[in-house]
Amino acid sequence: MTYRTVLGDTWDIIAKKVYGDEFLADQLMDANRELLGNFIFSEGIEVKCAEIAARTAVYPEGYPEWRD
Repeated sequence: MTYRTVLGDTWDIIAKKVYGDEFLADQLMDANRELLGNFIFSEGIEVKCAEIAARTAVYPEGYPEWRD
């Protein structure tokens, strides 16, 4: 699966759009090492989105559970 960026996308924004969890940005980055120089994307860049197994979100310490 791929995602085509819109102007202003960032790794965490794309992860939220694709996976529903911004904490999975590292999965996108691993699959797109050639794009790691991008912090804020321009429009139309194709980002590979690896299929990931469903998982329970792991949030940083202190992150309130009610935010799920």
